[in-house]
Amino acid sequence: MAITVTHQDPRYPTLRRSRNLRLPPSEADFASRIELCENTAEVAEALQRIVNAGLRPTVRSGGHCYEDFVVNNPGGAILDLSLQEPHSAKDGTVYKISAGRQLGDVYLDLYKRYGVTIPAGTCYAVGAGGHISGGGYGLLSRLHGLTVDWLSAVDILTVDANGKVVLRHVDKQHDPDLFRACRGAGGGNFGVVTTFFFDKLPPAPQEVVHSGLSFDWTTMTEERFVTILTTYGHYWESRGKDPDTYGLFSILDISHASTKRLGLSLQFCNPDGTCKDLSVVNEFLDLFSPCKPTPGAPAPTGQRAIPGASGPGEACPGLYPMSRRLWLDATIGDSGGEGSGRAKYKSSYMKTNFTPEEAKCMYKHMTREVSGVDLRGFFLAIDSYGGATNRANLAEETSIWQRSSTMKLQFQSYWQNAEDDAGRLKWLKDFYADLYTNSKVDPRYASTPYPGEHYEGCYINYPDSDMLAYSFWPQLYYGDQGLYEFLQGVKRRYDPNNVFHHAMSVRT
Repeated sequence: MAITVTHQDPRYPTLRRSRNLRLPPSEADFASRIELCENTAEVAEALQRIVNAGLRPTVRSGGHCYEDFVVNNPGGAILDLSLQEPHSAKDGTVYKISAGRQLGDVYLDLYKRYGVTIPAGTCYAVGAGGHISGGGYGLLSRLHGLTVDWLSAVDILTVDANGKVVLRHVDKQHDPDLFRACRGAGGGNFGVVTTFFFDKLPPAPQEVVHSGLSFDWTTMTEERFVTILTTYGHYWESRGKDPDTYGLFSILDISHASTKRLGLSLQFCNPDGTCKDLSVVNEFLDLFSPCKPTPGAPAPTGQRAIPGASGPGEACPGLYPMSRRLWLDATIGDSGGEGSGRAKYKSSYMKTNFTPEEAKCMYKHMTREVSGVDLRGFFLAIDSYGGATNRANLAEETSIWQRSSTMKLQFQSYWQNAEDDAGRLKWLKDFYADLYTNSKVDPRYASTPYPGEHYEGCYINYPDSDMLAYSFWPQLYYGDQGLYEFLQGVKRRYDPNNVFHHAMSVRT
């Protein structure tokens, strides 16, 4: 039976909260209890009790939801899956991953037991449940695609029209519409996924190389900044489409000028899983030679790619990911993002290179100051995308329709004090709206990266409740080619009473 934690339990104050301390908005918005479940049977039993009591269930695996879709549950109950089976098993010819497992543990298990991996994310503490169901990506996604591209089946608990909990094993032959919805539409929509099944997984690379460059804001000019941005973007929309580059994954981390530096980091292996040929890496880094500072200033720093720089111990992607946690180290002192600070996020997909107009807009906001607002802790992470993620046929098999993008942007802001909320949130909202009000945006969709020739909408695993202000918000996350209408049909069929819902869930 599940472990029930209520107000009287000393664990409750910790287990009820989000990793993002900005959420939920008030004390009255917390759930009344948390159900800690070890296996599918316990989840089913706890869910039935919750439904019978007329309470709203929300689901937590790793607890990294960027909005308050889990913890904002007044009087409701949180189903916490983090105590699920402590291994990633291979059952016969099928790999099985529990939804509550942390990605770092999954990588280790799969690599040490079977020599395979999943092309998932860079943060070891993220739970498999939310990451996979929302179409998560990571360091090996350009080489192997998305984890949902490899998914063969899921176990999911739904609630029928009579309020009865039903365990379903869904795949391409059994409830194929629900299976497709579980492959990228996002968590908290249709039921509780407890287990993911994979008939086959890609081999882990034998070795990887990490490398990068660092640029000093004190020597930065608008012209040089534009050159860096457009050089980076041009590579991914041109050379980055060639198969021999698919093993190259890069992040351009642009911090606010108050943090003094911005950097480019990368991970690479050849398509055969080795680092015997590093010409792709060196070619990529050489592109930034013209981005050197003015004469007399220090040159960009960083290591060149060195054969053997990363040994077999780093073959498991995500085990030693590129440092995207610099922002946390500098602002909230927690390299795992375990809930010691406040945060806000936004996202976009890009199909083509940055225009000079966009790059100048970024420079303007990254260098401007606002009275009374400390902008340290703001980062714009520009991830390489494309490669194997852009297999167009998989748009019809999964709920990830963005199969034409070459870059993926994550806007991140981290801070400590509640009194800074208003200034931080306004600055980020203004930056985003300004960036996406340009010559590439139809005036009807101003302030958003609406799908078109230049943009490909937003990423549902980086949800942003600000987008609810636009009537077309579903099209930002699910496109305008009928996917959202399909998902609405799945919702009506498998969750007719809308038991599973949150601010940005699929509407019936």
